[in-house]
Amino acid sequence: MLGIDPGTATLGYGVVSGGPGGATRLIECGVVRTQATEALPARLATIFEAVSALIERHRPDALAVEGIFHGKNARSALILGHGRGVVLLAAAQAGLAVAEISPAEVKRATTGTGAASKAQVADMVTRLLRLVEAPKPADAADGVAIALTHLMRLVPRARLAGGVQ
Repeated sequence: MLGIDPGTATLGYGVVSGGPGGATRLIECGVVRTQATEALPARLATIFEAVSALIERHRPDALAVEGIFHGKNARSALILGHGRGVVLLAAAQAGLAVAEISPAEVKRATTGTGAASKAQVADMVTRLLRLVEAPKPADAADGVAIALTHLMRLVPRARLAGGVQ
């Protein structure tokens, strides 16, 4: 599972394996950074190439991406939407199923509350995956949390289908 916390300046990602009947473990996480001095099309190309490379390297079953939240700054939301768009394009070109997950659902699934802080999410990612320390920077921990949330969605479905007792 590949989880993406989209952004045009910093995109966080996490690759986790496991799920129904198996131990969940962290494969890779990190960030993709673009230069603020670059034109938006060049930044989007960097993001597309990086996400495509992650998909090629890890061959995930699906890609989970954080949905757009409604903030006060419409320009920021629009630019974030461009970043999400190239992530969705990379997934579509690779034939991956895409799950869109709201920020509140990620927080609720990992910490138990939709109002959790980034630090609380990172702490729970560390605990859930039995890591020595939280993934850094926070955007990487968010990418991992997004992937974990989607895996948590799949476990109940597998149980309903008779896959896990």
